[in-house]
Amino acid sequence: MGALLTLAAAALALQGSSEASEPVVLHVGKLLTMNDADEVISPAMLVIADGDIAYAGPIVDRPDLPEPLDRRSSWASPGLVDLHTHIHSGGFGDVNDMVHAVNPELRAVAAFKPENPLIRVGRAGGVTSLFGIPGSGTNMGGVGFVYKPARAGFDASIHKSPGGIKIAQDSNPQGRNSTDFGVTRAGMEWNLTDVNNRALASRRMDRFDPALIDLEKVLHGEIPVLIHTAGSEGVLNTARMWKVKYGAKAVVSHGSFDGWKSAEALASVGIPVNHGPRTIDYFSSREGRIIGSGAEFVKAGVPLFSLNTDSGVIPEELFFLQGSMSARYGADPYQMLRALTIHPAKAFDLSEHIGSLEVGKDADIVLWGGDPLDPRSAVQSVYVNGNLEYDQDRDGQLF
Repeated sequence: MGALLTLAAAALALQGSSEASEPVVLHVGKLLTMNDADEVISPAMLVIADGDIAYAGPIVDRPDLPEPLDRRSSWASPGLVDLHTHIHSGGFGDVNDMVHAVNPELRAVAAFKPENPLIRVGRAGGVTSLFGIPGSGTNMGGVGFVYKPARAGFDASIHKSPGGIKIAQDSNPQGRNSTDFGVTRAGMEWNLTDVNNRALASRRMDRFDPALIDLEKVLHGEIPVLIHTAGSEGVLNTARMWKVKYGAKAVVSHGSFDGWKSAEALASVGIPVNHGPRTIDYFSSREGRIIGSGAEFVKAGVPLFSLNTDSGVIPEELFFLQGSMSARYGADPYQMLRALTIHPAKAFDLSEHIGSLEVGKDADIVLWGGDPLDPRSAVQSVYVNGNLEYDQDRDGQLF
């Protein structure tokens, strides 16, 4: 009954818009909603109207809607959401200013090339939302932006800008920074504490600095911060500074190598982990065994655990494989699909529009030939904002 009421409400909304485009109706074999109720519906129906999802539920008879597309051999999932990517400029290098230790005013969006080949191929792999960020050569690389891999051009592809700030509090800045302070952990701590305190003072108008406007937003909980940090000591320093001291909407990015050993401490302060590109640890095990670090973070209770590619470290089109391999090494497969969809969306305050297949959200939909985490399941079609941006029959197999 609830599904029928939802569809009726959607139909009324469509009737009330004289400019509404014709809806698209999909009949699919299995619908992985990724909603809070973890609904899996088989078979299922999706209705796309004006770029949004107008219905997601069991198949119902609706003669007033267009003829459905029969995709009952397909599984439907939300588009994948990657919070750590560097492919927006079309090259494998990073946008990185290596002169200063902190660059809170640098915006990666200026280098965005929306239809570059790396984005097109990533889209064919089912990725429909990306956080494009500066590199990690300095302690504060700058401001990132959330974008959709659509053919609509520069402005229409940007979902949220600024989308958050990128920090590097471990490993990469050490020995690469142009300042002496950047080559030690103590120096990085000083750099970040200093700029954060200056940003807080700027918001109070004690010493206004326009370069600190976006960092002010982070420190007042208005946009999130993604922190490049790896090993167990590094992730603890990150949680202590950004979550405990400053109370920011902080997400640990990487947490690789032996970072999983601090998982319980991270869970205790409630900081999400966006894990990857390395998702196994075979260096720190005394038994010489391979440890699936994703499984360890989930087992410890880290909230909103998600995965990333750090593309192009791992090609964007292989994002799904981060979930596959994490499941291979002990994590629950369904939770790893959440780690590719709704969890990163929630961790970065994006879930109002993306991350799950629910009425009113953006119609970012991927049709697969089977289980999305099974490497044998080809991506058949990708809808972004309701537009068919990739179709295997039309565009060919891009990877």
